[in-house]
Formats: sequence, structure tokens, C-alpha cells
Amino acid sequence: MALQGPFAVIADQPARDVVEALRAAGAYPIIEARWADAAAVLQARPPQAVILAEGCADRARAAVLEKALEVQAEQEAGLFTPVIARARDDAAQRFADALAIAAKAPAERLIGRLNAALRVRALHATVLRRMRTLAARSKELPDLPDADPLDEASVLVAGRGRSYPSLCTTAGEHVGVVGALTVEGAARALKAREIDGMIIGDGFGARVVEALLTVLAEEARFRDLPVAVVGNHAAVIETFAAALPNLERVGGGPQRAIDYLLPYIRLHAFTRRLKRMLASLDAKGAIDPDTGLLANAVFWRDLNRAVDDADKRGAALSIARFSLPAADRRTSLEAARLVGRLMRQVDFACQEADKSIFTVFTETDLRAAHVVTRRIASVLKKVMLVGDGKAGAEPAVTLATLKPSDTTDSLIARVVEEPPKPA
Repeated sequence: MALQGPFAVIADQPARDVVEALRAAGAYPIIEARWADAAAVLQARPPQAVILAEGCADRARAAVLEKALEVQAEQEAGLFTPVIARARDDAAQRFADALAIAAKAPAERLIGRLNAALRVRALHATVLRRMRTLAARSKELPDLPDADPLDEASVLVAGRGRSYPSLCTTAGEHVGVVGALTVEGAARALKAREIDGMIIGDGFGARVVEALLTVLAEEARFRDLPVAVVGNHAAVIETFAAALPNLERVGGGPQRAIDYLLPYIRLHAFTRRLKRMLASLDAKGAIDPDTGLLANAVFWRDLNRAVDDADKRGAALSIARFSLPAADRRTSLEAARLVGRLMRQVDFACQEADKSIFTVFTETDLRAAHVVTRRIASVLKKVMLVGDGKAGAEPAVTLATLKPSDTTDSLIARVVEEPPKPA
């Protein structure tokens, strides 16, 4: 499928290999520019994507190009424009938020990475267009969150070699970290957690690395997951490069790996945010774009209706409150999203300002609600890095079921006032 441009290729020397790769992929039009002229070229014809075919020794010129991209984003309502930067020796570019790719990477990998980034741009454009359409109809909708996506991102670090502690520590300075010492542990984390990037450290043989990459390549939801492999596994990486466009071997130690991966992690977390926002727009604002659960006002409205309906029909209804007193923003958001995935389709939930999560189980008596609640609490306890094991950090649960004499207020009062039980 042809790549609809324009695409800007920035280099002081002719970048024939990049231009030929783009042409072979059907990209059109392609605009070539020197670093001195890059800002003016972008202003005259805003591109769909920018490829920095070579680095820029003049930081002033790089700063001018960055400013031009910021102006373009403002003119396009903040629409994401991918910048892919070829870097020598697998080093991350200093250009802000540029997606680094090894200068010696094959043309197919460059095109694959460009396509992955353009999918994010297309998704972002869809969200912005939908927001404008609904705003024109005077619909009150939540705004797209503007916090740094890294604030809620998590990276999976798998390894058991000498660099493993350093990788975890270095990554933890920027994002949440999920550690795994085995391929089985990494697979469980990928299944249960929202992971925005993965680092495969040393200590694993080629077969283990191949097994990990196979897990990623076999599931569509991991297609664009950024993965950095620390160590000499070039042959294995080439095998999976087509299925995993954001896969790269990174040398030079933990800091180099994190510097390379961070822009990709930010982009992946941003993509998940866009998908939640699109779901919120599809639901006309009934879903909170941060948590994926019901917006608070909608939750309390639906709870009142559910209580009235259960009272009229004599049906069962139960409610649970999951408390996360020691959780930070990243952990509390991930807990809410995890609860959303674990709930039955007939249940609904929301997250309050104090990070607690209310979950309503319709057509469910106290005994059945205990079973469901224990399952959710067990998963939360096992997979969440809540407070790094500090006292009082484990999720606590209170549970109540609707009585004939109950109102919504009295039901909620029992859940809130009853001493919570550890999960």
C-alpha cells in the first residue's frame, strides 16, 4: 500500500538509500532538504513524517527544526508528526522525541518503523476529528489528557545477567518497571500488565530470546511494542524484524538502552491513551479516558438506576470498593484498567479521586460477589507493583450487598465505612 506523503528527508549529503527505500514502498511525494533549509521546507509543505537521514552537528539548526515542528503541531491541533532519526552505533538521537533507528538498519526495517509511526498519526487524527465533530454538536466530552504519557507508562525488563539490576534501576528513573527473571515470568507479565516497552537484558541464550520474541510476534496487540535487546543476538533479531518493526539490538550499557527506548515507550503509551479516548468518544463521554471505566457522573447515575431496578424486581446486587492508599498515579491507573479487563460484561465500575475503585456486580448475591471480588483482588495483588511492597500498599477490599431496606446512600455507606480487608 502506498504511503501518502509528503515525507521530508533531512540530510546535508544526499540520502539516496533512504529516498530509494521510500520510493520502493510507494511513498509520494518525497521532499529532500538540507539542515539549513529544513525549517523553511516544513513550513512551506507540512509533512506526514520526517526522516533525519543523518545527525546534525549544529544544535542551533536542530533547535530551529524542532521549533518548526512545534509550530506545525499547533497549526494541526497538536497532531502527532513522527520523526525518525538514523543514528550511528545504535545511539539515541539528541533530537527531542525522535525515534532512533540504527543507520545501518535495512531499508525494510526503516519502512516498517515508519508505517508503525504513521498508524499512530492516523489514530491521533481520527480522535481529533471525532472530537471536533462532537464539539460542533455541543456535546460535553472529556479533554484528551495532556500529561506526559511516560507518567503512566511501564516497561518490562527481562533478564538474569549482571546488567539486570542496572537496567531496572535506570528504567525506574523514568517509567514504571516490571521485572522478570524467566521467559515464563515475562509471558505472564505481558498477558496481565499494560506494557509500553520491553528490554531483554543479558543472561539469556539465543533460544530464550527467540522464545520471548515469538510470544510478541504471535499476538497482534504486541505488533508495535518497542523492544530493545541488550546483547549479541543479531541473527535472532533479523528473524523477527518484519513482525516487530520497533525491535532493535542496543549496545553500550543500560543508559544507552533506556535513551534509545524512551521515545518509543512514550509513543506506545500515547497510543494506548488515544485508544481509550476513542472509546470514550464512541460512548459519548460515558467512559473515562484515563481509566477506561465509567465516568464518575455516569457511574452514580447507573448505580441509582441499578438499585431502583433491583429493588423493584427483588434481584440481587452487590458492590465492592478496592482501596489503594499507597498507590501512585501510575499504579492506581493501571489497577483501574486491570479491574476493567477482569469485570464481567454485566458489571460496571469507576475510580474516585482518592484512587479507590467502586465495582457494581449486578444480579449477584453476597456469596457470588465474594468469589468475583476475591478473583479480582488476587490478580491485583499478584501483578500490581503497589507501593513496592511497602506496608499498607496492598489493595484492600470492602463488600456489601443490597438489602430490602437499602437506598443507594446506605449501600455506599456500608462499603465506605466498613473496615477494609486485605486482599
